[in-house]
Amino acid sequence: MTITRRPAPPLFSQLDVSSSTHSQPALSAREEQVELLREMLAAQDRTNELLEELANTVAATHKQRANELNQWRSAHPALASACREAAESLTRVQIDFLDRMTEEINDTSDDMADGEFLLNEFIDRYGPRLAHLNGVIQVLAQLSSVPNPANTQHG
Repeated sequence: MTITRRPAPPLFSQLDVSSSTHSQPALSAREEQVELLREMLAAQDRTNELLEELANTVAATHKQRANELNQWRSAHPALASACREAAESLTRVQIDFLDRMTEEINDTSDDMADGEFLLNEFIDRYGPRLAHLNGVIQVLAQLSSVPNPANTQHG
């Protein structure tokens, strides 16, 4: 059996680093830079177009939602008023809840930092209630809020 060896490619290639007076490589590098800058500009233009499309989509969605809320408020004025009163009442409840919660945090913060059990118990006790209370208040506030004329103009 004969093993034929292929010549291995050189590990290092030669590079001429001597100074030259040829202006052609400098122009090539400059042309390359100009081309890269053009590509970057084209990419930035495309990014701007996409951001503009995204902003228009978000604005259209927001406008549609505002119109739907205004129609709902017009169809149910008494309920919208009741939602406002309920949101104000729940906001007072939320303030009391936050007051009790922060008092407990301040009283037991060292113990919670030292023991994972107390921290988990605290989170289990206050976290879900706070999240749900905030969600309910937000819904009631949206349903009862007075529309902003600047946001609901038809264009």
